[in-house]
Amino acid sequence: MKKLLVISIVLAVIFTACNNIAVPPEEPDNSENVSIEEYYPITENTKYSYEGEGNEFAAYVAFVDYISNNRIQNRTNNGGTESVDVLELKDNQLTLLYSRGETYFRHNFLNNEYGEGKILLKGPFEEGNSWAYDENTTATITGLSKEVVTTLGNYKAIEVTLEDEQGKTVNYYAKDVGLVKTISSGEGYEVSSTLSSVENNIPLIQTITLFYPNIDGSLDTIDVQIEFNTNDEPEDVIEKIVKELSVYEIFSPNTVINELYYDEEENSVHIDLSEDFVTEMNAGASFEALILQSLTNTLGQYYGVQEVYITIDGGPYESGHIIIEEGEPSLVNFDNVNPRE
Repeated sequence: MKKLLVISIVLAVIFTACNNIAVPPEEPDNSENVSIEEYYPITENTKYSYEGEGNEFAAYVAFVDYISNNRIQNRTNNGGTESVDVLELKDNQLTLLYSRGETYFRHNFLNNEYGEGKILLKGPFEEGNSWAYDENTTATITGLSKEVVTTLGNYKAIEVTLEDEQGKTVNYYAKDVGLVKTISSGEGYEVSSTLSSVENNIPLIQTITLFYPNIDGSLDTIDVQIEFNTNDEPEDVIEKIVKELSVYEIFSPNTVINELYYDEEENSVHIDLSEDFVTEMNAGASFEALILQSLTNTLGQYYGVQEVYITIDGGPYESGHIIIEEGEPSLVNFDNVNPRE
């Protein structure tokens, strides 16, 4: 049962969009000319909501983080956790290349090297077409025009059944819409997720805690909302929001984030700043140390890491007061942070 629930959660994150979702699609055209993209169209800057039954985490909302070439990075939030998936549309099949749970930060995983992955849907779209989802699970197209009832209308969908010894998960894909429903069942349970709404031009909104120096030598915090549209990079969004809050004295007006990335293997964050960060700081040694600790804590908490590597124009950090040796991380430290009032 536990294994089936895991499969259910992974599959539940697969979602799509349409420009006019209230109009039910036509009967599926199951000729050889039908492409996988017709059953998995992608629309950026769109929020997808699914209502759930049978489990408190069956309902979820989803966004498209990134789109590049034939790959898509999806993000889902089911109220208990936030996760991302990387999918690929290639050779007339939809493949899940990568899935990562507990991912509350923004990072582009599309360009990583992945193996063959797990095939969720593939042509030809013919009833009985079957393939190996993994070593224990077989996927089969079990219907071509199954009616799926949703609050947005009724859809004729391709039914794909994934089954192993412990139970099965059934996914329904409607033409020009995508995944409209998932049902997972086994001994004594059934869990379903059904598309309930699609909202266009909606960004992903996250909250980042900004740490900033206090004149008494401690750190204060403020929670700030940040917005991401599809393909927005974190360095651009974070730089913009920090500069807008310049009163907290983290970045000078001309400071640029040259690079900001999460190192999954080391579980660390690397940020490379322009020289303006140092030359325009106008701070003594103690206040500069507070600024660096503020930056470290801000990024460390957002990405969920303990080590933040700070460099200047690709080289070691060096000012008139502080030198950070090459390869030396700055460590997240909350000891000097004032409690919220």
